[in-house]
Amino acid sequence: MKESGILMPVSALPSRTGIGELGAQTREFLKLLRENKVTIWQILPLNPVGYGNSPYQPYSSFAGDPVYISLDDMYEEGLLLERPPALRQNAKTVDYEGVRSWKEEYLRSAFLKFSSNADAEQKDTGYQEFEKQKWVHNYGVFQAFRKKNGGLCWNEWTEEERNWPENQYPLSDELEEEARYQIFVQYLFHHQWMKIKRTANDLGIRIMGDVPFYVGLDSADVWAGKDNFLLDTDGRPVFIAGVPPDYFSKTGQRWGNPIYDWEKLQKDDYKFWVERIGCSSQMFDLVRIDHFRAFDTFWKIPASCPTAIEGEWVEAPGYEVMDTLYEKIPGIQLVAEDLGLLRPEVLTLRDHYHLKGMKILVFSIDTDGKYAYDREEDRENMIFYTGTHDNDTLRQWYEGLTCPGRRKVRRFLARQGIRQGSVQDRLLAYIWKSCAEYVIVPMADILGLGKEGHLNTPGTVGSPNWEWRMPDMARLKSGLSKYRVGLSRKACKEPKRR
Repeated sequence: MKESGILMPVSALPSRTGIGELGAQTREFLKLLRENKVTIWQILPLNPVGYGNSPYQPYSSFAGDPVYISLDDMYEEGLLLERPPALRQNAKTVDYEGVRSWKEEYLRSAFLKFSSNADAEQKDTGYQEFEKQKWVHNYGVFQAFRKKNGGLCWNEWTEEERNWPENQYPLSDELEEEARYQIFVQYLFHHQWMKIKRTANDLGIRIMGDVPFYVGLDSADVWAGKDNFLLDTDGRPVFIAGVPPDYFSKTGQRWGNPIYDWEKLQKDDYKFWVERIGCSSQMFDLVRIDHFRAFDTFWKIPASCPTAIEGEWVEAPGYEVMDTLYEKIPGIQLVAEDLGLLRPEVLTLRDHYHLKGMKILVFSIDTDGKYAYDREEDRENMIFYTGTHDNDTLRQWYEGLTCPGRRKVRRFLARQGIRQGSVQDRLLAYIWKSCAEYVIVPMADILGLGKEGHLNTPGTVGSPNWEWRMPDMARLKSGLSKYRVGLSRKACKEPKRR
């Protein structure tokens, strides 16, 4: 079965509170996908965003960001005494800190109401089961210490606080209360998210989640699992992750994430990865592993280097990890992000496990020669995208070509038998005509947006990255209905290369 999907981060969805959330309007969005024959909704990581509001530098691989919690749903369930007013309802960008601090007042009020009822926690069996998970308590304590230390990274805390996961000494009443608040908020998030997932599945829609290969240094993952990473005795990384110079940056990308201690992970039978992917497989139907190539070889940068130019490729035990994941987590469905300059062994690893890789239209159409052509193979076991969260939008890419380049693209589309509609329409028709089993289009491309729909520029930090947002549902409806995504698919034909 060929399937069509939409790439749309939760943060960009319309809502009453200035950021997409896990409530009624997201359920309305899912119904719109169903009406337009869309069967896959791809999102970005939902973990608590860290530095620069990046979902790829989270404070935890297991926790969810409270900023997505629906206050309206909390009111409907009796956790709030009154429905909160609207906040930045029609804003076109997300103000993460503004929304976060505004929501926190209501979340703390709900926690006081919940904890003041002596029987509430005992009666709520869902809460009891949730609280038993090891990561939940660790994360609650981690966030309590972060608040006490004014948001400093954990390796700047006192020695006792840095080593709390190993010692588990009793907390003060104040810290214990804050930890319990953080646990309560995580319970709300996971309760609301699983309700969204059930709605999607009931409508015949699968959700594709996104798991970053690395974790953030300032995270509960590293704080509570120091031995899993190459750190010095003060908790600072000896080596960090990134990629060498490439299309996006002449100096490479210095991500700053700590490197895994693969020898230690191997001795533990890759327990950290099993728990991480296992949690994701419960939350999502499909799990996309970002930077999949690092299961084969990863770029190891000395932490002292200011750029990513200095480093070395090091082999990783990809087959061992993947074998363990498939053995320990029955039924997992993984997708490989296999973009960039790769050695053949990466593709061999991908194909050994029959994982779907990715093809990106804005990278595959070559306009340098006399004729434009599609330089990449058209395969069934693949996901064909117009672009991802890291690329220019389709319109932005096309308008950025030279006049001869744009003319070559139009002639290329005509040779494929695609002659009607705007260039935007024709480019979308081209990917829907592909042999790929899945075709996924970012919402910004469905809407025909230019630079204003660009979500992230790799190698840069801060505004406007991750801030794009749909201010209302009306344009979203018109965009989906215009293209009728699922109905636009045509039978696969061998594409003409020139």
